[in-house]
Amino acid sequence: MSGLISGYLALARWLDKLSLAICVTAGMFLTGATLLIVVLRYGYGAGFIQLQDAAAYAFTVLLAFSLPVTLARGGHVRVEVLSERMPSGYVRVADTGALILFLIPVFALMLYAYWPDLRYAWSIREASLETGGLGGLYLVKTTLPVSAALMIVQGVAAVVSSQVQKKGEAGL
Repeated sequence: MSGLISGYLALARWLDKLSLAICVTAGMFLTGATLLIVVLRYGYGAGFIQLQDAAAYAFTVLLAFSLPVTLARGGHVRVEVLSERMPSGYVRVADTGALILFLIPVFALMLYAYWPDLRYAWSIREASLETGGLGGLYLVKTTLPVSAALMIVQGVAAVVSSQVQKKGEAGL
């Protein structure tokens, strides 16, 4: 395996670990914030808009970063009814084709289409729609294109590692 390919795969693994750490942190914060919101609301009859915004932001971050984490672990959805009846190499070929024909172009289109909205959100430093809510909504909106870029990175890594694995099996 060439140095460029192994370097790319190492970068993809590092980005996956970072994404996983972000997911774990966001999930833990979301759990704690939701518990605190419920206790405040039903135990003390008090609301806390900033905490509710923070929980919503954490949920958005968790959802956005869980996509590339799932893809890196091969947890994406397949139509198993077809693959059960096909030869063993079918899944690898079907996954590679789906990644090249669908995943990479769709997420590249998402990056392209979302960019003007993101640029506008950053230009006005968009904040929560709630009165007294948290600022920084533009930072949360940034997770969508970052997630799309990470999906492309993980998709390319899956295709490359599949091809490397295929060559390794052919050389045996």
